[in-house]
Amino acid sequence: MAAKDEDTTKLSAQERAALRERTRELKAAKKGAEAEQAVLDAIAALSDAERPLAERVHALIKEAAPELAARTWYGMPAYANKDGKVICFFKAASKFDVRYAELGFNEPANLDDGNMWPTAFALVELTSAEEERITELVKRAAS
Repeated sequence: MAAKDEDTTKLSAQERAALRERTRELKAAKKGAEAEQAVLDAIAALSDAERPLAERVHALIKEAAPELAARTWYGMPAYANKDGKVICFFKAASKFDVRYAELGFNEPANLDDGNMWPTAFALVELTSAEEERITELVKRAAS
């Protein structure tokens, strides 16, 4: 049996930090206004470059699917259904030192379309076209 490559079995510093945040979230079991405030705090902590993007995505999701509960998930804004399952989330580029922010969708999202469909979208800038697309996706995902 070949030895495991250490580089593939170790978590990066960003991944370890995200797991610590997730553990705190689970222990705190935030609900309602506290969870919403945690999302707003997470957005406020983003860089000047990413904050407006996250604020707009948050507003679009809240408008498109007010039934989704805002909460943090691995330290990032996320939106859960009535069963507490995260439907969609915003991932800041700075969080994992990657090229672009993402709007992602988890398995409970109702986006299935044939044998293959996207579950994450890169976000660089939001024009009215992207805002319409996000609104469509979130409404469909939450349905």
